[in-house]
Amino acid sequence: MCQVFGVSRSGYYNWVQHEPSDRKQSDERLKLEIKVAHIRTRETYGTRRLQTELAENGIIVGRDRLARLRKELRLRCKQKRKFRATTNPNHNLPVAPNLLNQTFAPTAPNQVWVADLTYVATQEGWLYLAGIKDVYTCEIVGYAMGERMTKELTGKALFMALRSQRPPAGLIHHSDRGSQYCAYDYRVIQEQSGLKTSMSRKGHCYDNAPMESFWGTLKNESLSHYRFNNRDEAISVIREYIEIFGNDSNLLIVFYVQIMPDDLVMQLHRF
Repeated sequence: MCQVFGVSRSGYYNWVQHEPSDRKQSDERLKLEIKVAHIRTRETYGTRRLQTELAENGIIVGRDRLARLRKELRLRCKQKRKFRATTNPNHNLPVAPNLLNQTFAPTAPNQVWVADLTYVATQEGWLYLAGIKDVYTCEIVGYAMGERMTKELTGKALFMALRSQRPPAGLIHHSDRGSQYCAYDYRVIQEQSGLKTSMSRKGHCYDNAPMESFWGTLKNESLSHYRFNNRDEAISVIREYIEIFGNDSNLLIVFYVQIMPDDLVMQLHRF
């Protein structure tokens, strides 16, 4: 057999008796953990986020080594799908100035909220989702879902945020120029709650980048993996993602006073 393959007998026995190096064995064990983490994160995490995911499960690996092993395993992230705009800025309602100008640098919670609408396809029809995100904590502090994209829907999300956070006067509420956010009733709620209204410039989606980022993550990591038969199925998945899986910063979401730390609950009871 050695003659057939053109190798010496001593070389063959050296190959048979050779054991993989410690580094090689370690790589093979890591590959298994990486595969599991890749599946657990729904094939959506790149090297940086996958490194964090592994570390949170007690597996420490360098960025370069992880990138090399992902390449050897031929692991790729699923690509984000493109979604069309939801709100229409072409109306005659009053528009607020842009107070942020893409400066998203609050120093504490409840200083800057960003709000937006998106939609999800189901076999039953569109499901619309209104959300409000605290830029400092990266938490979704309020959200609402419904069959229609109305001012009532955005109002429900705002009421949830106000009820769960009890923000101080002066908080900046930033959104696009959609009619749902420019509506008189919505602006009255903001004014009565002491919120400062800020709106994006027309056609500048990056003016509301933190909220757009969350929608992209939600759709890429969760919604793109499903075909919903009806709105209730979509609502269940969205609620689970928001309340359990967290968002870009892997933080748990505040939903009214559920899952709140005891000290925060006690603070709310003082109001």
